[in-house]
Amino acid sequence: MASMPGRYAGALFELANEQDQLSEVEKDLAKFQEIMETSDDFKRMVKSPVFSAHDQQKAITAILKTAGIGPLTSNFFALIAKNRRLYAASDIIKAFKVLSADARGEVTAQVTSAVPLSQPQVKNLKETLKSALGKDVDLDSHVDPAILGGLIVKFGSRMIDSSLKTKLDSMKMGLKASN
Repeated sequence: MASMPGRYAGALFELANEQDQLSEVEKDLAKFQEIMETSDDFKRMVKSPVFSAHDQQKAITAILKTAGIGPLTSNFFALIAKNRRLYAASDIIKAFKVLSADARGEVTAQVTSAVPLSQPQVKNLKETLKSALGKDVDLDSHVDPAILGGLIVKFGSRMIDSSLKTKLDSMKMGLKASN
């Protein structure tokens, strides 16, 4: 975690762990991420360098208070806004999730599918990954209709791409090479 987001995530993780608030901070970070994904105005305020650090701090403090986010997490976001690092919030949250999963002995896998996965599919995928990796697996699911079908599963530095788009692209390249 030598990157800037990794250092911030590590500091938040250590503080939350010391104060026995890991699960609360994880929930708060999930709420923050959800707000960012559902509000274009909030996302623009977080990512844009046009807003001053002071304006970002005030907005973040008010929004997080309204959202019911705890003081530790709110203070953390106020600090990164003050330090002009709010644009990296998503990367900090991802790094924090990795640290939390490691502490629990879990692996987080990013799963991309063409359509949302059903509960039985999620359960089956988790069991398959657990048997392959020997660890509990937490899934971070995303939907991307562009892959047409199948799955793309990323965990650690590994990626398994069984998407229909990749298979069709491979066939297309093979046909071009044989001409």
